[in-house]
Amino acid sequence: MTKVGPLPRFLIWRRHHISDSRFVMLLSILVGIAAGMGAVIIKRSVGLIEHFLTEGFTDDIHNYLYFIYPGIGLLIVVLVKKFIIKKPVGHGIPNVLFAISKNSSLIRPYQMVASIITSSITVGFGGSVGLEGPTVSTGAAIGSNIGRLLRLDYRRITLLVGCASAAAMSAIFKSPIAAIIFALEVLMLDLTMAALVPLLISSVTAALVSYAFMGQFTVYDFKVYETFNLGNIPFYVILGVVAGFISLSFTRIYNFVEDTFDKIKHWYAKLITGVAILGVLLFFLPSLYGEGYDVVSSSLRGDYTELFVNSMFYDFRENEIAIILMFVAVIFLKGFATSATFGAGGIGGIFAPTLFIGANTGLLLGEILRYFGYDTVVASNFALIGMCGLIAGVLHAPLTAIFLIAELTGGYQLFVPLMIVSTISYTTIKYFEKTSVYTRQLARRGELFTHDKDKMVISLMNVKDLLETRFKTVHKDANLRELVKVITKSKRNVFPVVDDEGIFYGVVHLNDIRDVIFKPELYDSVMVTSLMHAPMTSATLDDSMEDIVSKFQKTPQFNIVVLQDGKYIGFVSRANVFSKYRKMLKEFSED
Repeated sequence: MTKVGPLPRFLIWRRHHISDSRFVMLLSILVGIAAGMGAVIIKRSVGLIEHFLTEGFTDDIHNYLYFIYPGIGLLIVVLVKKFIIKKPVGHGIPNVLFAISKNSSLIRPYQMVASIITSSITVGFGGSVGLEGPTVSTGAAIGSNIGRLLRLDYRRITLLVGCASAAAMSAIFKSPIAAIIFALEVLMLDLTMAALVPLLISSVTAALVSYAFMGQFTVYDFKVYETFNLGNIPFYVILGVVAGFISLSFTRIYNFVEDTFDKIKHWYAKLITGVAILGVLLFFLPSLYGEGYDVVSSSLRGDYTELFVNSMFYDFRENEIAIILMFVAVIFLKGFATSATFGAGGIGGIFAPTLFIGANTGLLLGEILRYFGYDTVVASNFALIGMCGLIAGVLHAPLTAIFLIAELTGGYQLFVPLMIVSTISYTTIKYFEKTSVYTRQLARRGELFTHDKDKMVISLMNVKDLLETRFKTVHKDANLRELVKVITKSKRNVFPVVDDEGIFYGVVHLNDIRDVIFKPELYDSVMVTSLMHAPMTSATLDDSMEDIVSKFQKTPQFNIVVLQDGKYIGFVSRANVFSKYRKMLKEFSED
């Protein structure tokens, strides 16, 4: 008699005593705690490393270690990935989107710790990136593996991935509301009560974990000295447009540097190139070091002198021209520093760089307006709202931007300006860039997960899963007699014609040859090649289902032949595609 283990026994008991919806709610508490602890570990690890490395640095002295530390950290990370983990460690949110859209929401178990280790070292040693991406990736991996361990279906595993991702965001930023909106807006989870309640539970649970270990104060200390002023609306519109174009600049720089590093073949060449770029930038602009938390905090107080701390330009911190040049330099070069960190092999996120650029963009515009006599403008408010504009533009997530910035800083009294700038920034960049830095690669490959259920379901379908191979093949040199023998052994009416190596030549349709198969006198004289025809279109195993659907729309064929390097693999039928689509749509529509 086979002994049943404790997990199978529990699963059997659970099916009889706990409904699926209640079980998911209980699991949402579990993933909230786990993802919250992951965020705490990452944040604390980075703090300890930074404190150890930079303790004793003085503001007015240019320290050459800013040039050295990031290179050491990136070298350690690359070696850890290559020789210890020995598996790819992605940059977080794009990997989560890919797992949801193309990998049945399954994330490998090692990702639960890989991002914690690599991102902590990357950022702790000064890599110019943030922690939110790795934190979300860690949370998503936790949710995915809990779902897989408990043998949940795709829809519920996806929900747990979303819950854990929202929990990670909630914990790292102490922003439970923004985290829920992030899961709905960026991760594209369905807005249903079945999804919303578990998201709420996970997000709140993770926030409580974060409060317990890191305090209840907001991430950035911000005081509203003047609330919304109707007379400043034109300036908010200007800030929205400026934020949109700065977002576009960051996106283009990020994409350009990423594409450039992709062309470098060897890992050590990427490491050397990235370290050299980052080292030079940090040598001249130490404010680009790490997450930039101190710079952002200083900007929210209306103080830009933090940009000059530890730099060789410290003595010019009161010079107006030097101040403007410093602002422009850090706003545009932060994108290169972030991209170089990624290109060299570092692991991190882009939320923090985006907040850094947004705060300095807003503060610069605010100071310029005040210089020209617009005394109603509060520069620190503009720094806050600029952060919102950059998040909305770079991430293509205006709602996440509004609530995240309000929760990060406690700046709820500026909700209307946040909405104005967020909307205008998003609209501006959307005109030039249809996809965000998160979704660019997925969109290129036709693997982007969307709120459109038709597109979403189609994107989750796979050619390999729909491939039919039970077709009798006919040799290209065969005659009609040999074809008839094949027909008598087949239950299909389509016969692919191939050679000895499996190279595909064409198709014989039974309906097309009915007039000759009943004429035995033609059996030896008529060749298969004279009866076959080349299909109007074909597919490969690498085609997306969007491509397959498009091909069916352009041809009357009921079956499309699938080839790989010219060799016959099988067929994809219109009926199977439609049947699979209906089945998956029904699963996704269940509440």
